[in-house]
Amino acid sequence: MEWFSAENLVAVATALLGIVASGVMVWYERRVPRRTRIGYRVQMDNAIGDDVRSGRANRRLGLFDEAPGMADATLVLLRIENDGSQGIGRDDYTGPELHGLTAVFTGRTVRGVSVTQPSDTDHLMDHFTAPRGFAYDGNTLRIPRVPLNRGDHFKLLVLLSGGDVGDEIRLVGGLRDGEVHPNRSAAPDDKPPLFSRAARLITIALTASVVTLAAIVVARDDSPAPIGCASGTLTLTGSTAFTPVLREAARAYERDCGGDPAIRVDTHGSTAGIRELAAAGARARRDGTGSPPLVALSDGPKPPGLPALRETRVAVSVFALVVNDEVGLTNLSTDAVRRLYRGEIRNWRQLGGPDLPVRLVSRDAGSGTRQVLQRRVLGRGETANSSVDCLHKDDPTAPVPRCELDSTEQVLATVAGLLGAVGYSELNLAARAKGLHALRLDGDPPSVDAVGHGTSDYPYREIEYAYTYGRPPAHSLAAGFLAYLSRGNGQDVVRTHGHVPCWTPEGLTLCARDGGGP
Repeated sequence: MEWFSAENLVAVATALLGIVASGVMVWYERRVPRRTRIGYRVQMDNAIGDDVRSGRANRRLGLFDEAPGMADATLVLLRIENDGSQGIGRDDYTGPELHGLTAVFTGRTVRGVSVTQPSDTDHLMDHFTAPRGFAYDGNTLRIPRVPLNRGDHFKLLVLLSGGDVGDEIRLVGGLRDGEVHPNRSAAPDDKPPLFSRAARLITIALTASVVTLAAIVVARDDSPAPIGCASGTLTLTGSTAFTPVLREAARAYERDCGGDPAIRVDTHGSTAGIRELAAAGARARRDGTGSPPLVALSDGPKPPGLPALRETRVAVSVFALVVNDEVGLTNLSTDAVRRLYRGEIRNWRQLGGPDLPVRLVSRDAGSGTRQVLQRRVLGRGETANSSVDCLHKDDPTAPVPRCELDSTEQVLATVAGLLGAVGYSELNLAARAKGLHALRLDGDPPSVDAVGHGTSDYPYREIEYAYTYGRPPAHSLAAGFLAYLSRGNGQDVVRTHGHVPCWTPEGLTLCARDGGGP
């Protein structure tokens, strides 16, 4: 390739201009990178009464005409959305009140309200209860501390009396490291454009320039496939908590690399995966076939006595203690957790909670998630298994019922459905589960962002290791996939699932501190 040809220089200059302009545009349009934001907009403000003061008398029929107090009634549809770059949790609302936000309808009186949300966010409705601050009084509507993932929204249909259509409507409240702000009004089902018309035209022009550059490079470049791509077969085993990452990363690798890589995900727990790898490696060594096409993922380092296993640090995973929603507690000290798992706490009343018996829902002994809890939080092993159904004690001498389950999904489902239950899980899976909530430890929240930025001492976290038997051949699928997962595009998959990749700037420091250097 002739790198310094005139067309290449022009194409490169155009591409650089496009990248810089697009970056500046995104900054200007968004202004709040890595911040929390709640936006609101009035999607409807209509009179359903006489509306004679604004000169737009209307016709009514049925309840709109017969119900008392409807002569000056109006309907407002208010959309509230997370339009920032980060998820918002209940603790991100900074107001001293029980509720999180307040809607103020100047000059009008709230008569009733209905809450709606998209079908894929049904869990939001659980937060709109009176005990969580959902109420109205006069011209104000109090909105609970609703957790919103990035892009989530809900709508409030508010019946009002008094005042006029178009009177000021404000949403007030505070967010940690963020803001509450108005967005432009739109029809009920419209979405606000991310960019203005001018920005879109410029982006289209710059994108065309970048595509032109790509076409030139592709047409003239005869280089091989990207480093890391390989063919063959590979099995991924080990951590069930890391399984969602492995499945998506395997699909992305096969798509990005093309050819015929075939990657199978078959996870049974960290310890089981390590043992399977060690046994497969011993057989391959005996048969003289080299490193087996097998990678074992483990929540934490391998046990001693396996020098042939070679490690690659992939990410830092954050885990969470979870309790059934009826327990109500949101924070426990490390000492209280240790007493809980020693069987010294038999009823949640002993920790300031409700009158419910404690039921420990644990993983089997081969679980990496359990081993991390024992190593990082408890400082010792858990008590003996004493229950098959997680409800009744099979051992009458046991202080509390304690059962062991085979997967993280089983633990979450059991804790959500069993009063007084407590268990543990990888954070991202726990955050999506209903009927339970994660606990703070010593006041520190289970937060990937806080851990990744070094602003939290939250202890229940661990490095996710990938192990191979010896060093796999340089051009093998095992070597290629590990490079892709730990240092290539697979890092995006790791980050999307709520982990901190070890080879990002923040991950390098964190993995070095937690594991003694990458």
